[in-house]
Amino acid sequence: MFGFFKRRRRKEIRQQPFPPEWLEILEGNFPFYARLSPEDQRELRGLIQVFLAEKTFEGCGGLALTDEIRVTIAAQACLLLLHRKHDDYPRLVTILVYPSAYVARHARPGPGGTVIEGPSARLGESWSRGVVVLAWDSVRRGAADIRDGHNVVFHEFAHELDREDGQAEGAPVLPRRSMYVAWARVLGEEYEKLQKAARRGRRSVLSHYGATNPAEFFAVATEAFFEKSRTLRRKHPELYEELKEFYRQDPAALPRD
Repeated sequence: MFGFFKRRRRKEIRQQPFPPEWLEILEGNFPFYARLSPEDQRELRGLIQVFLAEKTFEGCGGLALTDEIRVTIAAQACLLLLHRKHDDYPRLVTILVYPSAYVARHARPGPGGTVIEGPSARLGESWSRGVVVLAWDSVRRGAADIRDGHNVVFHEFAHELDREDGQAEGAPVLPRRSMYVAWARVLGEEYEKLQKAARRGRRSVLSHYGATNPAEFFAVATEAFFEKSRTLRRKHPELYEELKEFYRQDPAALPRD
């Protein structure tokens, strides 16, 4: 019964007119939007409306929240949901936004099994308790440059998708059970290749940060899938096909600007 009312409420939200000022922000801040078909643009606008109606935003570090901040973040987060049967990031409650890189406590392995804790600068994080943290200047840069392969919103919201089953381990909930065998094989092999490339200092279309663990590999692969799609398809065709089937999108086939 709850699901019925939620679906009806979301349908009503999507049927509301998309505010002209939001459309101006979307077109001005997120050039990826212009590459989409009219049908996909319409679907994305509806997803943005639902996202902004259901999720809470909080400004941190003195940042005053604006529609520009909220719409720019929502547009990128919702692009990952296009064409997919989804529940609009069900575990996500709040997005915390800092004006720029922020300092967080970080624990890392030390010698002899010790753990070293200390401050580190961050551009974004996805927490297990329903919170995504983002640096606004990095969000804006990532939205504006859709070909550099770096997008903090894509990265952190890929973690949110990964965590829908309760754990972020590089294996999100896939559309069909039959996909898991190929997913594990392809992403496992590609993860090992990236680890070798990172150790040897070889360049890759995938950021070496993806060699940290399988969860980071999936997030980094998501960034490359949407922002370096043609190169990823050429150099890592099996990985591209797995992501294409998961996201139900083919960004390499979209028209160039």
